[in-house]
Amino acid sequence: MRYTWKCEAVCWLNLPSCYFLEPKQKVNNPPAGRVLAGGLFLLSILFISFYAQAKEIKVTPGYGKLQAAIDLARNGDTLLLTIGTYTGSVNIHRSLTLLGNKKSIIDGQGSGHVINISAPDVLIKDLSIQHSGNSLDSEDSAIFITDKGDRAQIKDNHLKNNLIGIYLKGPESAIVSNNTIIGSRFHRVNDRGNGVYLWNTPGSIIENNHIRYGRDGIFVNTSRNNIFRGNRISDLRFAIHYMYTHDSEISNNISSNNNVGYALMFSDRLLVKNNISTGDHERGLFFNYANYSVIKGNRVNGGVEKCVFIYNANFNQINNNSFTGCQVGIHFTAGSESNEIFSNAFINNRTQVKYVGTRYIEWSKNGLGNYWSDNPAFDIDDNGIADQPYKPNDLVDQIIWRHPMAKLLLNSPSVKLLKWAQSEFPGIHPGGVTDSSPLMQPPQAVFYYNK
Repeated sequence: MRYTWKCEAVCWLNLPSCYFLEPKQKVNNPPAGRVLAGGLFLLSILFISFYAQAKEIKVTPGYGKLQAAIDLARNGDTLLLTIGTYTGSVNIHRSLTLLGNKKSIIDGQGSGHVINISAPDVLIKDLSIQHSGNSLDSEDSAIFITDKGDRAQIKDNHLKNNLIGIYLKGPESAIVSNNTIIGSRFHRVNDRGNGVYLWNTPGSIIENNHIRYGRDGIFVNTSRNNIFRGNRISDLRFAIHYMYTHDSEISNNISSNNNVGYALMFSDRLLVKNNISTGDHERGLFFNYANYSVIKGNRVNGGVEKCVFIYNANFNQINNNSFTGCQVGIHFTAGSESNEIFSNAFINNRTQVKYVGTRYIEWSKNGLGNYWSDNPAFDIDDNGIADQPYKPNDLVDQIIWRHPMAKLLLNSPSVKLLKWAQSEFPGIHPGGVTDSSPLMQPPQAVFYYNK
């Protein structure tokens, strides 16, 4: 028979402070199923009691009243903010809901974050949030969410006159939807903040927001598994800016009057579909070291300098897009390899393709090429495919791109002779892009995706 000692002292060798217990009796453990059922029952009781205790608490304006209400509230409570102005900064350290009515204003008075969230499952809805601090070093934001703010939901709010609109710094599975974010327009672009800024925020969704002014509309850095969809973004540097972010989706967004629509850099396995770039100034789509991605159903138009700029991006599939009315349809450079480019429509671009290299690149797949509005082709067998390959560039283009002053000779007899020689002797073609199966009409999928 085994005895045990119970000691009051820390050391079990301190025998005077110990005394004997009764012999240990054998304990019959209940079946595992009974333990599991009992555990689930207790959890359900705790869950019900938690939400049964949750309250709706009415909060009225007044200095410090909102923070005091937050400090007194319990997890699960809802704070109902009446009409008026509440002073920030506000620190939310419990799982609460802050619910306003659009005329409930939280004013940061130009210092720090207006709202700082450091608890999970927080909902901010129907509030006007304004006047954060103005320091990029301290990342002053209208709403700042720390890595403790998992599953935060920021919905239907109006943010204005803040340095950064919403900063998600480390939380998982956050949702930012249906907000209006009006940034600063009174500083140099590099001194402004982003509308929505994400850092290491996996599984987050940014959708149906209207973002205007500031630096970038949505900027994400070092993240994964994010979805940006249905956002309207205008009057910024980049509408959507990706850096080191993988396995994510950018869909159904509209970029207008920005310097660049969609700047996707150092990121892999992206799905970029059904987006619009209209009236952006420099580039509609920009891929820089973006690899293994699918780019389909997008539309770029409205006088952009370059519809698409592809720089050292590899193993991408680009299909069923429409590139219209740009100075350059696609600028393709810096060793980009193994990209599949087919079933796109290149319409009324001054230069359809700019490719300075001399390697031969095929832009068709399985007998499907692209539609080229300047291709004077015939289709005798009426199969929808032109009877001759299309080459968007010739030797004269190569000379002008390398030596811009050669434009002065465009109408000279020597250039005309060179163009004639290329048409009669294809063997002297300098290489570059060839579409072996050019389409006679824009792909139907282009019209489907861009409805």
